[in-house]
Amino acid sequence: MRQLFVVLICLLILGCPPLPEPADIIIKNVNLIDITSGKIEKKDIFITDGRITSIVTKGEGNAYYKAETIINAKGNYALPGFWDNHVHFRGGDSLLADNKNLLKLFLANGVTTVRDAGGDLTPQVMQWKEAIENEQLLGPTIFTSGPKLDGPKATWAGSLVVENENDIKLALDSLQSIPTDYVKLYDSRISAEAYLKTIAAAEKRGMITSGHMPFTVELQDAVDAGIDGVEHLYYIMKGCSNQESKITQQLKNKEIGFWQAMPALQTSYDTTVAAATFASMKKKQVYSIPTLHIGKVLSYLDETDHREDDYLQYMGSGIIKTYEGRINRVKNSSPKAIADRKALDAFFGKLAKSMSDAGVSLLAGSDSGAFNSYTYPGISLHQELEAMVKVGITPLKALQNSAYKGAQFLRKDGDYGNLAKGKIADIVLLDANPLEDIKHTQNIAYVIKGNQVLDKQQLKALLASAVNPN
Repeated sequence: MRQLFVVLICLLILGCPPLPEPADIIIKNVNLIDITSGKIEKKDIFITDGRITSIVTKGEGNAYYKAETIINAKGNYALPGFWDNHVHFRGGDSLLADNKNLLKLFLANGVTTVRDAGGDLTPQVMQWKEAIENEQLLGPTIFTSGPKLDGPKATWAGSLVVENENDIKLALDSLQSIPTDYVKLYDSRISAEAYLKTIAAAEKRGMITSGHMPFTVELQDAVDAGIDGVEHLYYIMKGCSNQESKITQQLKNKEIGFWQAMPALQTSYDTTVAAATFASMKKKQVYSIPTLHIGKVLSYLDETDHREDDYLQYMGSGIIKTYEGRINRVKNSSPKAIADRKALDAFFGKLAKSMSDAGVSLLAGSDSGAFNSYTYPGISLHQELEAMVKVGITPLKALQNSAYKGAQFLRKDGDYGNLAKGKIADIVLLDANPLEDIKHTQNIAYVIKGNQVLDKQQLKALLASAVNPN
């Protein structure tokens, strides 16, 4: 009390400046990119207890703050830490260590948050999630769906079976008890009726829903049921066809299969139907996750030799083994099937651009993980951003599709998504402006995650520690 009294007297009578206010981390003189407008201003950022406590114009706060960690960020550009909005941790206990190792790859590439889109390692993922939150494990913040929801004899191990209303109740109860961050639906065996009822039931509980869509369902029906996100572009394309009802009935009758439907849907794409579909998605705030980069990788497996990929050294032998399924399918595909796949890949790029132009919210997601050949955790998020820009989406919009919209989709935008007072300190500092060249997202100078600060050398060391000894 006596010290406070002296300070007050000093301020009132002598006009002394206030004593320095403590902060844990100060980022000085940084080019802060406003993720909503693209405007760049010189700022100082102050962080205490893992949150941004103040952002001031360069120099304004320097005399009144002190910190143990001060980063001179002159020449750097500040953005929210990158979000990869579609990853997978999966493959069973034999791949547990390999999956855990992937956490390093995300953080080393500035990916501070991932949305796990379902797998069979939920107990372990929840352990990692908690350890990362408590800063006992280096890795990205994890938001997870837990196990996928599908029909009987589902393709993916660990899926919860939903055939009737009781199954739906039990499955959603299970997800809420874990608790997961959203509901992921899959389309390998689920019926159209169970699919739509699951979405509606989840929405009544206030749960976020996202997933594939059985081709026995029309897109507008899923939108009307309340789905929040559509993974991949097959299902969006279906909803843009002027023959959707006819093709859906053919699928129900088992006259054609999923891949047989692709050329018919592509050739019956109708700009008028598409405009109505996009308007409905925008109105209902349905997000699309295009996963353009993996589409390109898988479409060109017949042409590209990946044996010398830099990131293969970080993949465990078990994960590399899982790549064989897709590789062998390409080897056994007809020339027409391969050509059709490449044509579809090009079409999807145009579709993503059209959706973005129409105001549909997109999310940048890599689909990296076991079974998804040569799509590597961490670096593939940057490649997804590049893919978006390559099809005509602006660098600013591509960046918004990472952390900014990812946080909105998961309703975490109170804590994440942009750099503002009160937000959790998930920040990347880049050596060059990504609005000028999206490839600059890979030029990372610092990653600040809560109270953790990793500089360029530490990030390199983290990446090096992920090299698989096998």
